[in-house]
Amino acid sequence: MRAHSVDSLCRQKRGKSRGKVRRRALPSNMTKTSQPKALLSAVSGARAAGELMRANFRALKKINEATQHDIKLELDVRCQKLIEKTLRRSFPSVAILGEEGTVGDPESEFRWVVDPIDGTVNFAYGIPHACVSIALQQRIDRKPGSDLAHQSVHPDSKYQTTVGVVYDPFCNELWTAIAGRPARLNGRPIRVSRRAKLDEAIVSMGFAKYSATLQIMLPLFNRLIHRVRKVRLMGAAALSMVYVASGRFDGYVESGVRLWDIAAGGLIIECAGGEFFREALEGDHTYRIIANNGLLRREIEKLAG
Repeated sequence: MRAHSVDSLCRQKRGKSRGKVRRRALPSNMTKTSQPKALLSAVSGARAAGELMRANFRALKKINEATQHDIKLELDVRCQKLIEKTLRRSFPSVAILGEEGTVGDPESEFRWVVDPIDGTVNFAYGIPHACVSIALQQRIDRKPGSDLAHQSVHPDSKYQTTVGVVYDPFCNELWTAIAGRPARLNGRPIRVSRRAKLDEAIVSMGFAKYSATLQIMLPLFNRLIHRVRKVRLMGAAALSMVYVASGRFDGYVESGVRLWDIAAGGLIIECAGGEFFREALEGDHTYRIIANNGLLRREIEKLAG
């Protein structure tokens, strides 16, 4: 299949049906045909931040905050500001929920979810495995009288991701997805692996940055490492997720991960035929996830106890 650019794909698909999801009245700058435009805006923001990351990769980095298992850089803030400027150029009224702060009302009908540098510790130490993650989410209507309308749900469950972009500036790899359409890597459609046996699988894990999550993940690591072909600890949740979408990994497991780490990658996995299982935890926008090719979650859950 011939590769297409994101721009050409969006031009081809403008104006087509966006599926059967019922939508509320839309803001003046967000219409039913805006998903391709939103994808282009997210790609532009991701590439701009990625260029800033590359330009500063070997530079001395200013640390704004450091804990035992995490680092916050001044460049995180600069990258998010650059992304915000790019997104709001096309969608000035859409809120932004970012790792480095919010713009507008994060509970509005539409919101961007942004991680300006996922894998900051890698980046700070000169390890070229970090990325930009940008998702567009829309609030879901629940009809009065429906089963969902009576459930006590996590606030984030009111939203669905409609556009996802993950950009690795060091490998120049760009993953994109629009809900209901194939996920793509540099314009080419991608699919998850078909490996159904845990002993043939490569599973990536994340340990977040909290003592409580280490206590959850370390026992799973000790059990999983004896059952799979390889365990990989890569240090960038969004990249591990799109590696699952691309069939490079077969699963990704983490507890304590945040929404901005996983929103774009989760959509990309689903559009590549995989499963994005997540469970809300205590704390704002905090999750336990098992992202996988759709064939391995039960086996992984058995090991998790």
